[in-house]
Amino acid sequence: MPTYEYICGNCGYEFEQFQSITARPLRKCPECGKANLKRLIGCGSGVIFKGPGFYETDYRSESYTKAEKSEKSGAEKKPAAGDKGTKAGEKSKSGTKNEKGASS
Repeated sequence: MPTYEYICGNCGYEFEQFQSITARPLRKCPECGKANLKRLIGCGSGVIFKGPGFYETDYRSESYTKAEKSEKSGAEKKPAAGDKGTKAGEKSKSGTKNEKGASS
């Protein structure tokens, strides 16, 4: 239900009223009691969409999503800071295998 803004043409009292869309506009001022209210045209509030499919990131361009995937895959290929580039089962410089392989 929307919130409508009203102003009294008699006393100048301004207020907001939460009403159904189908409700008739108010006419009587709650401040002075005169039937001289006017409904103002307001900017309204933003529409809030909830759920999947309504987010900015759901509609990214193809070039953006491809670049993002390539950045992620490039980050996965780089060795970790403590990993000296040896793969599971390969011998290191010391002649022993790393954690996943058996030592020789």
